[in-house]
Amino acid sequence: MRDKSKDKIFTKEFFLIFGALLFTALVMYTLMSTVTEYATSMGSTATIAGLVSGIYVFGGLCSRVYTGDALERIGWRKIAIIFMSIHFLSCLLYFLVDNVNLFIIVRFIHGIGFGGSANAIVTIASAILPKKRFSEAFGYFMLGTTIAVGLGPFIGGLLYDNAGSLVCFVAASIFSLLALIFIILIDINKYDTKDKTQKNKSYKGIERIIEFGAVPVSLFTALTSLGYVSILSFYRLYAVEVNLTHVFSWFFIIYSVCLIVTRPLAGRIQDNGGDKIVCISGIIAQTIGLFLIAVYPSNITVIICAICAALGFGTLNSACTAIITRNTPIHRRSYGLSTFFIFCDGTMGFGPALLGCFVSASSGYGSIYLISSLITLIALPICLYALKGKNNDLANTS
Repeated sequence: MRDKSKDKIFTKEFFLIFGALLFTALVMYTLMSTVTEYATSMGSTATIAGLVSGIYVFGGLCSRVYTGDALERIGWRKIAIIFMSIHFLSCLLYFLVDNVNLFIIVRFIHGIGFGGSANAIVTIASAILPKKRFSEAFGYFMLGTTIAVGLGPFIGGLLYDNAGSLVCFVAASIFSLLALIFIILIDINKYDTKDKTQKNKSYKGIERIIEFGAVPVSLFTALTSLGYVSILSFYRLYAVEVNLTHVFSWFFIIYSVCLIVTRPLAGRIQDNGGDKIVCISGIIAQTIGLFLIAVYPSNITVIICAICAALGFGTLNSACTAIITRNTPIHRRSYGLSTFFIFCDGTMGFGPALLGCFVSASSGYGSIYLISSLITLIALPICLYALKGKNNDLANTS
């Protein structure tokens, strides 16, 4: 008889890894929502402000290239603590920033800490979560990011508007310290499969960075992430331009509430009905939402876009991470997750600076969202190819 306790989602370890994810993500979203505004206040252009925002994620990309292999060679606990310590110490460096150039350097270092931390957290979670209810459990786990996406920009904007940037940096430092404490409290060695599988096999060349089986899913998710980061990086500036600051201040709250409802439901649909319905509907929803706020900015279209973004990248991020984890052999799982995040970080890292180039006096920030909607739509045929013939085979998760 199967031990039903192994299907239990809400365990002590779940809440600890959930807390580590929540507070790590809160750092990212609390700061990313305000750093472009802080950079422009120092006299930078929209393109440079986008670079300040995106260089954080690019730093994460660089560390993910390393940590996918390092998690296998060195061990989950050591890598997790090293990079989460870097993540915490980098928050303290913000207090030394007095010009845009230094700001970019600190953001890059901080991103390195974030990328390695996130890689380790998700890899550890993939071992903690029950395999028979993996998509559902992963949906609950990723609510840590969902809550951070809603609270982070709200906290960042509130603190920045009322107390200034230094208080934002204090909040980020506290969040990153709490994440480090949570990860230390987990008995990670109990879940690390080091010396139990083929994972100590010596991989060479690109195999130490990329899991090729994860590339198609990673690619279409990355394209949807570009649409999401266009909202995250420029929404405050666009809100002022179209005189919708009040409703935009609620954007990520609406986004998060929608995700809290839909993510667990989407996980159950994915476990029982397959991946395609979740992924295809998400891409179409995000395309529509971005198009609406670009062409018809209003209170109602901002609300619609928040819901569509939740059904889009918000749901896809969780669903596709579950797909990668489920369909990648256990000894290559950290490489698969690293590949996934490298692709997403690439678009989120370069995206703000790239999209900032399309801003002009005549087009304004609306052009960013129109272009992002078209890029999101390009993800659809890639999604159909990536999921062709796929099913919810759980063989690789045992």
